[in-house]
Amino acid sequence: MDGQAVVLSERCISCGHCVKVCSQNAKEIYSEVDKVMHAIIPTGKSVAIVAPSFAASFPNHYNKIPTALKKLGFSQVCETAFGADLISEAYKDVFENTNSGTIISSPCPAVYNFIEKYHTELEPNLAKIVSPMIAMGRYLKDDLGKENQVVFIGPCVAKKSEAKDENVSDAIDGVLTFIELKEMFEIADINLDELDNSDFDPPYANMGKSFPLAGGLLKTADISSDILRTETIIVEGVSNVKEIIQDISDKKINAKFVDILFCEGCINGPAIDSDLNLYSRREKVIEFINTHINHVDKHIWKSEIYNNRHLNFDREFTAKSQRRPMPSEEKIKEILAKTNKFEKSDELNCGSCGYPTCREYAIAIAKDLAEKDMCLPYLIDKLQIAYTELKNTEEQLANAEKLASIGQLAAGVAHEINNPLGTIMLYSSMLKKDIGKKVSDGGQSVNDLKLIIEEAERCKSIVANLLDFARQGKLIITKVDVAKLIDKIVHSIKLDLRFSDIQTVTEYDEIDEIYADKDQFKQVILNVVNNACEAMEDSDVKELKIKLLSEEDKIKIIIKDTGSGIPEENLKKLFTPFFTTKKMGKGTGLGLAISYGIIKMHKGDINVISEENNGTQFILTFPKILTA
Repeated sequence: MDGQAVVLSERCISCGHCVKVCSQNAKEIYSEVDKVMHAIIPTGKSVAIVAPSFAASFPNHYNKIPTALKKLGFSQVCETAFGADLISEAYKDVFENTNSGTIISSPCPAVYNFIEKYHTELEPNLAKIVSPMIAMGRYLKDDLGKENQVVFIGPCVAKKSEAKDENVSDAIDGVLTFIELKEMFEIADINLDELDNSDFDPPYANMGKSFPLAGGLLKTADISSDILRTETIIVEGVSNVKEIIQDISDKKINAKFVDILFCEGCINGPAIDSDLNLYSRREKVIEFINTHINHVDKHIWKSEIYNNRHLNFDREFTAKSQRRPMPSEEKIKEILAKTNKFEKSDELNCGSCGYPTCREYAIAIAKDLAEKDMCLPYLIDKLQIAYTELKNTEEQLANAEKLASIGQLAAGVAHEINNPLGTIMLYSSMLKKDIGKKVSDGGQSVNDLKLIIEEAERCKSIVANLLDFARQGKLIITKVDVAKLIDKIVHSIKLDLRFSDIQTVTEYDEIDEIYADKDQFKQVILNVVNNACEAMEDSDVKELKIKLLSEEDKIKIIIKDTGSGIPEENLKKLFTPFFTTKKMGKGTGLGLAISYGIIKMHKGDINVISEENNGTQFILTFPKILTA
């Protein structure tokens, strides 16, 4: 949105994936540190329940976490894993008594949030069973009293949204991530190295400790996960989760039960805060399980499970569809074209935009969920164009400054020369007239005076061009019939004996009259056409092509010749005053400089394409409507 990545709360499934992938740490998880430290712990009746993945987040100190939490002020510290034990029978019962459809496990909030918002058709497939966190919260409030406040601590961001879910909001009063817990230890100046080992408060968990591992739910519920059986499937990881849910929706999956974790197990949750790799984390959790599982008195554990059979571990899910209509194929192609993807080969599918393919990215734009500036290759192209335009603008500014300086000098020089030139021409004419009366003094003297007068007139013409170049007059805007004006110029070319052997070809789009300064507009075209004709003086093929094109709010005039072309080193000098490659006495080098100034005053542009010995093409661009 406006070039910034934002979280759309109504579409968010609280998976925390944006936090994991953002290298700039631009996304922050909503913190409940202040609430827990200043509103819950001070009540004196606060219970911390810790997710079994804590061993992966505190690999060297996991046996000291209960001690540290008590030092923070919690009254009791229990294992959330006992909640997993409590719901294991419910899962086993659902598995054994469901005869149709695929059951989808529901302890992972990110998974059921995704289904509620984007696959509402699968909402009935979700197991109507609470998560271990909610089960443990309900157990503690029933056992200790509802006045006790329960705080869940784990690696999952989605648990924060689950605790506020109206279907289960009776169980948990606060949620902390492992990152937030470490922050609290720092605030309270608690050094884990200095603490003694201790165990959790009862009730003690059994196989519920394996819940953070892929397949842990099946293990706890004693449901077979044999790879050769097709009744159960274990799925973990964002892309795999999306694929399996789509396959279930498309009825491509026949399995009876699918255990899904949005992350690669809870040991890879977005707030696990561990430097260990995935496999080392798994080893730490298994180490914790193996160390503590044999210390659990199975008779007491079974008795605790049995005595709490009255607790309600049911829950409901609600369809909250956030799907947006699929755009048409034409719309998708239109958006792809706007990001310079016209062919399939243009679609790099680099993933820099955050979408796996360019097509999915285009669909997201059509659904108003993304912007075209999120495409890195498009941005690079856009940056290159901007750089080129900036470079051209800098060159134009430098040229404009140079022209302005030369213009001021030219105006002064022209003014000063005009007067003595007039005197020279006046007295030369008088002398010529006087000598002409004396026949005996005629001949060479008269011819010499004629030459003086002709050269003086040429100087006067140069001075007039200098004044045209230097003038700062306003444009006189009128309607101009461009095609008619070009026809007149072409007609005058045909009447010029110098260009009688040049073949002219014109091609016009249908264009209404434009608004411009007619006289100056004509001067520009005449200058370019004259240059083109003169460039073909020694050419075997002499052809002048003039095209008039209409493009939305502007016109283009393309003037192409078959002349000698312009050497590459001279292209940048074309619009510099007094630069000319014509023979001595054939040009002043002011024509194109004047034309350039006129075009810029019309807010237009002039470009040149030329190759030595292969002709030249001038492209003149003018707006159709120009206000004074």
